[in-house]
Amino acid sequence: MKKFARNVLQIITGISTAATLCAGKAMALTVQEGAEAARAEGMPAELVGDGGIFTRITSIALYVIGAISVIMLIWGGLRYILSGGDSKKITDAKNTVLYAIIGLIISFLAYAIIRFVLNAIGASTTTPETDEAAFLIMNLLA
Repeated sequence: MKKFARNVLQIITGISTAATLCAGKAMALTVQEGAEAARAEGMPAELVGDGGIFTRITSIALYVIGAISVIMLIWGGLRYILSGGDSKKITDAKNTVLYAIIGLIISFLAYAIIRFVLNAIGASTTTPETDEAAFLIMNLLA
């Protein structure tokens, strides 16, 4: 009897799952339509593009990471100057500078990859010539 009840429960679960998936497909919105439905007054209308949310987030993140990297470069330089010849402190200071530079390079490459993907899918209308940050990154990579 337990086996029969378990089989019936599995069948009912499978049928209800299939019905839910079919209903979900029929009512599904695209990502842009979903964002427009949830958008409050005064919020940007586009997710991607020149004035889109993702573009703003990546720009802000790039500025924050750049500022942190510059601060860490200065901190590593100060640690190097104030090391007093201690080899452990010199190594720690060099590692601070190295990791700050690596973080800065990774953030620039991430920004360049995001811009490349957005341009490839046609979500962004800017070109490297009109986008100053992308222009600088492309010149650095060239």
